[in-house]
Amino acid sequence: MQLDFSSDLSNVVKIIDTLKHKKGALLPILHQIQREIGYIPLKTIDTIAKKLQQTPAEIHGVISFYHQFRTSQPGEHKIQICRAEACQSRGSRELEQHAKEHLAIDYRGTTADKKFSLDSVYCLGNCATGPNIRINDELYGRVNNEKFERLVSTFKTQINGR
Repeated sequence: MQLDFSSDLSNVVKIIDTLKHKKGALLPILHQIQREIGYIPLKTIDTIAKKLQQTPAEIHGVISFYHQFRTSQPGEHKIQICRAEACQSRGSRELEQHAKEHLAIDYRGTTADKKFSLDSVYCLGNCATGPNIRINDELYGRVNNEKFERLVSTFKTQINGR
């Protein structure tokens, strides 16, 4: 669910005020913001820092360290490519390069039409059928460049066919 920035900021303030008294509150706060807003807007970092008496650099450092946090709105469909060793041995490095070129984005990016976002993940638990990807909550195995393009095309058709 995407909200306007003033709603985002008021939600962020409520989340911080609810959780700031917990020991190690930053991670629970960031997780809750992302759960409610869908990402952590860069414009909220100063507010988080002030309320937790930390610097914006500290907050940004934590956000950028953990790959699951996003600072931009994700696409309608979230694509994750497995980068674990088993998938790498079956061609995931070539697949990830192709995916980046095909979508014209890098990891943590969102396509210009806001339909797809691309992220890496370090094991989808389906090692025997790598390389694997997950689109939203669906797992796909034995994904090569052609299969990737077919899947993206299928999701584009679903989007446009609404």
